[in-house]
Amino acid sequence: MQLLEGLPGLRSLPPGCVLTIGNYDGVHLGHRAILGQMREFSPGAPAAVVTFEPHPLTVLRPEMAPPRLTSLERKRQIIGVLGVEHYVTLPPSPDVLNLTAEQFWAILRDDVRPSHVVEGQTFNFGKGRGGTIDRLEAWARSTPIRVHRLPSATAVLCDRSVVPISSSIVRWLLGYGRVEDAAICFGRAYELSGTVIKGFERGRAIGIPTANLDCADQLVPCDGVYAGCSIIEGQPYAAAVSIGTTPTFSERRYQVEVHLLDFFGDLYGQTLDVTLHRWVRDQRKFPSVQHLVRQLRTDLSTIRGLIPVESGSNV
Repeated sequence: MQLLEGLPGLRSLPPGCVLTIGNYDGVHLGHRAILGQMREFSPGAPAAVVTFEPHPLTVLRPEMAPPRLTSLERKRQIIGVLGVEHYVTLPPSPDVLNLTAEQFWAILRDDVRPSHVVEGQTFNFGKGRGGTIDRLEAWARSTPIRVHRLPSATAVLCDRSVVPISSSIVRWLLGYGRVEDAAICFGRAYELSGTVIKGFERGRAIGIPTANLDCADQLVPCDGVYAGCSIIEGQPYAAAVSIGTTPTFSERRYQVEVHLLDFFGDLYGQTLDVTLHRWVRDQRKFPSVQHLVRQLRTDLSTIRGLIPVESGSNV
């Protein structure tokens, strides 16, 4: 997949490509529906994704910027696996953020000249989100560019409720620890990625060592213990993931701790990816360290039964 940067990269896309524009954070099933349809509209034409990185709100209103669902590298990897030939990253720089909808459309019409543009129902573009899918369709009618508006994808969650799939919905689900429902919307398990950093090493002292993750600006689900999985050098390991503080030790520092079942090794300084498959229990304070250890042993037994360890991709 060819990686292109900024407005010069956008203008260098091959004429006649099939184009989609959006943030594509998480690359959920709604995004996948758009990417899958691109081939249908112009078989043989190169597919191109134009995405914003980081989210424009990180500059415009940092306090409102949503946490990431996927890192830039992971997003590129998934989109590349799905068969996209060109990937354009637009940064939240003044030359991009100050483009009105009309100016952005002029670049598409005069410089990019795609054969098809494929978007969802809620697509917006341009300064102040002044461009809508309705305006894009209207502007394209007098040109050779065909604009396709796809209906919103929906998902049936574990409680049988039906929701429109969006990055906002996924963030809401993860905020309540509903990792199984998030996986339904993604079409894969939610994956946390972080650098392994030094912690208090209490896990090592009680015989259950953990890797402490610095997940940077990625969204971390709500406090609790989760059943997960991680792959180290091609070998999958079931994982117990503890998110939150450590109330038994009256510690207030927020942590993401991962214990890999049957793994023996040093992961400090490495990047660890762990998929979250099931919520197991709330965080709570135990009357003693001994009570905590007994509960942790129960958690590990539960997780061993929940996570059948087998290799495979999470794309």
